[in-house]
Amino acid sequence: MYYSTIGFLAVMVLLICNQEVLLKHHEGNEIPALGAYRHFLFGVLLYYITDVLWGILDSLGLHFLLYADTVVYFVAMALGIFLWTRFVVGYLEEENTFGLSLLLAGKTFVGAELIILLINFFRPILFHFDESGAYHAGLARHAMLLIQVLLFLLTSLYILYMGLRNEKELADVRSPEQKEERAAGGRKRPNRIVIRRNKTIGVFGLVLAALLGIQLFYPLLPLYTIGYMLGTCLLHTFVIEDERAEYRRELEEALARVQMQKQELTSTRQLAYTDSLTGVKSVHAYVELQREMDRHIGDGSQEQFAVAVFDLNELKHINDTLGHETGDLYIINACHIICDFYKHSPVFRIGGDEFMAILKGQDYENRTGLEAAFNRQIEDNAGSGKVVVALGMSDYLPGQDKSFKRVFERADHNMYVRKQALKSIR
Repeated sequence: MYYSTIGFLAVMVLLICNQEVLLKHHEGNEIPALGAYRHFLFGVLLYYITDVLWGILDSLGLHFLLYADTVVYFVAMALGIFLWTRFVVGYLEEENTFGLSLLLAGKTFVGAELIILLINFFRPILFHFDESGAYHAGLARHAMLLIQVLLFLLTSLYILYMGLRNEKELADVRSPEQKEERAAGGRKRPNRIVIRRNKTIGVFGLVLAALLGIQLFYPLLPLYTIGYMLGTCLLHTFVIEDERAEYRRELEEALARVQMQKQELTSTRQLAYTDSLTGVKSVHAYVELQREMDRHIGDGSQEQFAVAVFDLNELKHINDTLGHETGDLYIINACHIICDFYKHSPVFRIGGDEFMAILKGQDYENRTGLEAAFNRQIEDNAGSGKVVVALGMSDYLPGQDKSFKRVFERADHNMYVRKQALKSIR
């Protein structure tokens, strides 16, 4: 029963450390060959369970069940080395002859183990139990363990070699041209973190190979279980969690780039929708607003509003006689007057000397008074040679106006009438 204690502890450690991987609770497929690693962990778990049961059944003297558990034990060992080689080759994400050979060797080993177990039923070449229930290892058991040691060594040396090669490439690839050449070849540029993970995986294989070698001489010691337990903890800390942390960092960087692009787009949109001279809304913003209001008018959801159209008198004369800088100042001063009166309404510059405002809420309720006050101010300006702006206004008539354009046209007509009237004052 004491023998089972190590196996039971190993099961608990595996389930606690790797529950997210086993239950697929992870951030997508951010870890290379994660599915292969999950299958490897299940193979390790199967081995642990058989190891725990072995100690329990041996202490209870249940020899028939102990024999069956030992068969599964050897199958689990064979699956473990195959699933390990599959994970290592998949993790490197590089297809080459040696990697494919390792995979083939792993599959062949599992097949050979199954054949030997079948033969063992008739001729105990792998293991047997004597009449007292004592376990005895056969020559085939030693041979199979040696092959496992060899496979663990080869996979470890393979990934360590790839790590050293990547380290050399990391030292060699310095210039932007070299980076681009490597990227064009479809290969990821190695980095220190990846190299460190490769070394960790390689060390895990070497540790298992060493413990398996020792177990050749001490078959009843749970050295393989201890190696698996220490190794999976090592992988969880320095590979799985490291990969996940890097994935989160990459996500954060991607989100930061998206946020920056969004800010740039917002800034670009603001520039496009803002008149550069006056700071009010531009003609682009006016076109979009017109489409939106047409949509609301079409579905009957448009609230009451009025359109005010403004046009500057004498701008062409000022540009021709005093220059465009003076003309621009004239436009800015006119815009200030419009915005001062219509504080609660969006104002648009829709032409060189033409503005427009959409009156809603408080400005709509006070539209008549605002129009009268605005006109009085402009008449005073006309008499003193200041900025003169013609205003025309029109209300939206639900049921009659089928588009925003109809309201605008009436306001525009009223503005031209007012424009002519103002000319007589000057």
